[in-house]
Amino acid sequence: MIKRMSNIEGISVGDIIHSISDSKSLDLFCSIAKGNMESEELKETKGLSRKQFYTRTSQLLKQGLIQRNKGSFSLTSLGIIVYHAQLVIEAGVNNYWKLKAIDSIESSGEIVEQERVKIIKTILDDNTVQNILVAQR
Repeated sequence: MIKRMSNIEGISVGDIIHSISDSKSLDLFCSIAKGNMESEELKETKGLSRKQFYTRTSQLLKQGLIQRNKGSFSLTSLGIIVYHAQLVIEAGVNNYWKLKAIDSIESSGEIVEQERVKIIKTILDDNTVQNILVAQR
């Protein structure tokens, strides 16, 4: 199903997610997001072999997430959007047990919307995650 979603010019949501799906690719992508990085510096700091580095960067380039300019990599506009989405996912993972507690409370079915919002704001510290959950209903 993900493959069929938003397939513009051969790039799909599934392909983008696949390109950052392994930990080394995601780490490389996040390092590039934090600042323009030279190829050699990335290879050395990430402990990737030459082949691993070029396979991963070519995939990120192909999906339009990064761009190369005079030996340095930076995020494209699409890459910036994907990076911020990844930060939201990371915030969700970091709050996993708090989210499970909210799910457990909501599953009782005996909670009104105002109480639900109050519980979410009390349990969660992250405003982004709070806003997503409050807006969901």
